[in-house]
Amino acid sequence: MVEKFKELVLGKPRDIKDPQLFQHLSLVAFLAWIGLGADGLSSSAYGPDEAFRALGAHTHLSPILVLMTAVTICVISIAYSNLIQHFPGGGGGYLVATKLLGPRAGVVSGCALLVDYVLTISVSVASGCDALWSFLPPHWGPYKLMTEVVVLIFLMVLNLRGVKESVQFLAPIFMVFVLTHVFAILYAIGSHFWALPAVFRGASVDFHAAVHTLGFLPVAFVLLRAYSMGGGTYTGIEAVSNGITMLREPRVQTGKRTMFMMAASLAFTAGGILFAYMLTNSIPMEGKTMNAILFENLFGTWRLWGWSIGSGLVVTTLVSEAALLFVAAQTGFLDGPRVLANMAVDSWMPHRFSHLSDRLVTNNGIYVMGMAGIATLMYTRGNITMLVVMYSINVFLTFTLTELGMSRHWVLERAHEPRWKSQLAIHGTGLIMCLSILFVTLYEKFAEGGWMTVTITTATILVCFLVRRHYRDVSAGFKQLDEVVSTEVATHICGPDCPKLDPKAPTAVLTVGSFSGFGIHHLLSIQKLLPGYIKNFIFVSVGVLDSGTFKGKEEMSRLEEETRANVKKYVVWAHQNGMAADYRMAIHPEAIEALEALCVEISKEFKRMIVFTGKLVFQRERWYQRILHNESAISIQRRLQFRGIQTIILPIRVIETAGKAA
Repeated sequence: MVEKFKELVLGKPRDIKDPQLFQHLSLVAFLAWIGLGADGLSSSAYGPDEAFRALGAHTHLSPILVLMTAVTICVISIAYSNLIQHFPGGGGGYLVATKLLGPRAGVVSGCALLVDYVLTISVSVASGCDALWSFLPPHWGPYKLMTEVVVLIFLMVLNLRGVKESVQFLAPIFMVFVLTHVFAILYAIGSHFWALPAVFRGASVDFHAAVHTLGFLPVAFVLLRAYSMGGGTYTGIEAVSNGITMLREPRVQTGKRTMFMMAASLAFTAGGILFAYMLTNSIPMEGKTMNAILFENLFGTWRLWGWSIGSGLVVTTLVSEAALLFVAAQTGFLDGPRVLANMAVDSWMPHRFSHLSDRLVTNNGIYVMGMAGIATLMYTRGNITMLVVMYSINVFLTFTLTELGMSRHWVLERAHEPRWKSQLAIHGTGLIMCLSILFVTLYEKFAEGGWMTVTITTATILVCFLVRRHYRDVSAGFKQLDEVVSTEVATHICGPDCPKLDPKAPTAVLTVGSFSGFGIHHLLSIQKLLPGYIKNFIFVSVGVLDSGTFKGKEEMSRLEEETRANVKKYVVWAHQNGMAADYRMAIHPEAIEALEALCVEISKEFKRMIVFTGKLVFQRERWYQRILHNESAISIQRRLQFRGIQTIILPIRVIETAGKAA
């Protein structure tokens, strides 16, 4: 019943042998614009709002702020479009910082991205509910936080079904938002078209008067502060470069088209809304978003044949805005687990975060993103101002490291790259912009939520270094086994003279991974445990299809070749030492399920079979060891013994503090 319910909610398992698998799962530019671009486009719901409020009484500065916003979007988008060209394998800010600035800068960028994507989810859901509660009765206020949690859980389940399914489900919502907001912006400008010269003339007069009264520097600081407070507008621009692996081939061209569509739509929407605030004399009000005030000023008095249609149009526009913000939370669920998986592959995070479910999604990462998003909403009580501040700091920390890395790259490669000056100009300008927004936001809002972001990000970085040290110590112990146990083998399996398998004789089935002293030690332990009893040795290996290898047909083929080459070496070593041996292998996202199926199949041929698998045993058991190392040996034993197959777990002793395994 549990499996049927899971299949009903999440869908049937994917077939990794399907030749059209990547075609079915990948996104064309339009769908990528929806799935990855929604985060950037939806920021027009809260970014311009915060920027306009920060202007205070100086709304005459709005045209300058619109220009600064559009230029910033263009510069950052061009920079990240170049990033796609240089890093077509994806990874975004984490990979760029790791490759160009070093692993330590990479882990800082990766942790900032992780916190950023958690806040992407929280900000999007909270801002969406704020849009809904702008027209709902005030006495519904106590239910807003509960609604945010329910929406977040729904999105988490939707993403467990798969990337493309979630994007296709939300595509109509995205298009309604685009149509309603483009119409609102064009109507705001069109209805004030003949007054535009007077508006610009009045803004110029007010600007010069403010400079004459206050001085240039105070006015410039007001403008810079508003520009920085609207930093949420640019969040999400990096999403395409982080999620490049989910795009349709050719990925670079698809990524660049997606980036162009996102940049153009965001510049028009964010700049247009900010300009429309000034044109309609929209004034901030408690309990309402600036967009809600704008739409009421635009459509609130509309009537048709005596019927008031304005309020209905306002509600429709706000509902579409709320719905798109919920869609934008998708970016956190799409890219957050990918960053987590990339860091897990590099051993900065527990390795289980790189594993794929049978729906070929990084489900552990989705769970973490969802639960962290709920915790953030509960802590801030859905306060969008505080959330946007927390959000912007980490976004621009990642932007800054990325632009610094690319600027350094073009300086170092100037002798070999004829275009280095133009590229350095783009990334250098982006670096200055991002640094300015980061410093001003930290200075202005450190006490209003900024300190929390800094604390959480620092704690995450510390955890990453502890995880990396643990894996490094354990790995060092395994390398010592290679020195103790000879692992030299011939290049090919021997011919007719090889010892023959006897299906009626006692058979040991060994679960192995890559060829190393660890696996040989495993085999020798069996001979020591049962001297002279075992006549056949069958090595079983599963190439685990995780986020590091699920990037295309070439990567899957390479994984299959590596898995076969490794397991063959065990057979060759056994033959060299006079043992009858063979191997079985599979490629699968779930190692335990694949091992179970292989062992059951072997048991049909070799009736006197015992399965041997290894489990790390630490000198001191600690709670975090179960998180960092899966309990696959126990799971395999339980499953196979239930099927009547004898299974023995061999302990692999690890002295963690000394970095040794015995």
